[in-house]
Amino acid sequence: MDAGRDAPREYGPHKTLYNRWKRWSDRGVFARIMAGLAGEHGEETTVMIDATHLKAHRTASSLGVKKGGVDG
Repeated sequence: MDAGRDAPREYGPHKTLYNRWKRWSDRGVFARIMAGLAGEHGEETTVMIDATHLKAHRTASSLGVKKGGVDG
């Protein structure tokens, strides 16, 4: 079963979801979250999980940018 294919369409392409999950997994993001939630070694840790997301068009990063510099 491919869980990414079951995700809501608003989350983006399933390949993007997989790539993001894989990158975060490789970087230990999920392990740090779980360690923080479990209070590993009795340490008090603050863990913040935010479910917000921003949807931007692929060209949004180029808005306001001209050749040779940023508008401003």
